[in-house]
Amino acid sequence: MVLCSEELLSLELFQKLSQDQLDWICDHACEIDLASGDVLVRQGEAPRGFFVLLAGRMSITRESEGVEMPVGQHKAPAFFGEIQVLTDELIPVTLRALTDCRVYELSGDDFRELLHDCRDFERLVFQAVQQRVRGLESFMQNREKMAALGTLAAGLAHELNNPAAAVVRALQNVTPALIELQRMNLVYGQHQVEAEHTQKWLKVRDEGYDAIIHERIAPSALSEREEQLLEWLEAYGVEQAWNLAEPLAASGVEIETLAQLTERWQDDPTELRDIGLRWLALSFEVMSIITSGLRGAKRISVLVQSMKSYAYLDRGAQQIIDVHDGLEDTLRLFSYKLKQGIKVQRFYDRSLPKIVAYGSELNQVWTNLIDNAIDAIAGAGVIELATSSNGNHIQVQITDSGPGIPQEIQSRIFEPFFTTKPVGKGTGLGLDAVRRIVENRHQGTIALESSPGKTSFTVCLPPAPP
Repeated sequence: MVLCSEELLSLELFQKLSQDQLDWICDHACEIDLASGDVLVRQGEAPRGFFVLLAGRMSITRESEGVEMPVGQHKAPAFFGEIQVLTDELIPVTLRALTDCRVYELSGDDFRELLHDCRDFERLVFQAVQQRVRGLESFMQNREKMAALGTLAAGLAHELNNPAAAVVRALQNVTPALIELQRMNLVYGQHQVEAEHTQKWLKVRDEGYDAIIHERIAPSALSEREEQLLEWLEAYGVEQAWNLAEPLAASGVEIETLAQLTERWQDDPTELRDIGLRWLALSFEVMSIITSGLRGAKRISVLVQSMKSYAYLDRGAQQIIDVHDGLEDTLRLFSYKLKQGIKVQRFYDRSLPKIVAYGSELNQVWTNLIDNAIDAIAGAGVIELATSSNGNHIQVQITDSGPGIPQEIQSRIFEPFFTTKPVGKGTGLGLDAVRRIVENRHQGTIALESSPGKTSFTVCLPPAPP
């Protein structure tokens, strides 16, 4: 279908043009017919031309971390594509027909020629560019925050899993063990063993408890101790001796001590012959279970407190804070990523003064920079965190041993939507958000130095007022 000037005039943008200019557009525009579901342009492709949609509706989506997120829609009559023509950047979104659509495309050169010929037309185009960039930036900033929250939530869930499982195991296993211990105590009491001998057993038990609680037995020595105890237990004639060897080894009890305690029952055919050994082993196992459960509960408490502190949930917008607390809270929430061949080195100057800051926003800075460092070293390498004074400012430097950022793109690293990651793997707003939080919200500065094997982001923040 031939494009006519009356159709163009349905858009305010073209009402500023003369009839000759409208006729010129009609002569130069190419018609594109799209069926529902057809893709006009795809995210990451090279820029095309300037488009005018005169019939139908189109969806605007952007892929992020493998998920295609809806950003908005174009509904006829509408125009789009001017940003890529003017910037020559890759297309940041995918446009797909929601209904049958009739689109006209004006080449980039023709659009730029038209733009320069009419100042009113140019002004309206740049107003549209400003509104669209703001809208897309706002959407992607929210996505960036949600992505960071999702990363931390996944990490927190991963970190909570092990201690939570330890607590569940403790609650499940300790009850039957305590019941069995009560039965053993009853059997032992019925034999009316003298108090002095009983105290010897209790002393060994209490010393074993202390060893388990304070982890006095080195893990490297446990295996050898278990083998020695198993050999002795089997020689003594204990059934299922392997069940007793591990808890006895963890307690640090010596074979000579066990031999002395059980000497009087060597030839006793009753349950009393090995009940003392089983009582000790089960007592140590119960203590190990309880200790493991307590450690799990404490770990959960620390993680929850770290998340609370990270988000500054119980404080106002601005606080006087120690940057080291935010760095450590962020590291704890990323600990699940830092266990896989990544070494974290800290060079903190703990004498630094505190600063006035928006705590949760500043933690978003540490989150983005540390997460980028983790991605850069691809699971194996070194991340350094250093704090120092720089004049009257606090300086935080985050360095990774990754391949570095190419020199030719370092000047663009803080631009909105600019990313070195593949299409769909990053919004390009993480470092832009870092820059805005540091510079606009905290009147600080951020700088980049990068070469192969070393990339450093340096954040300088003003101290708290006296």
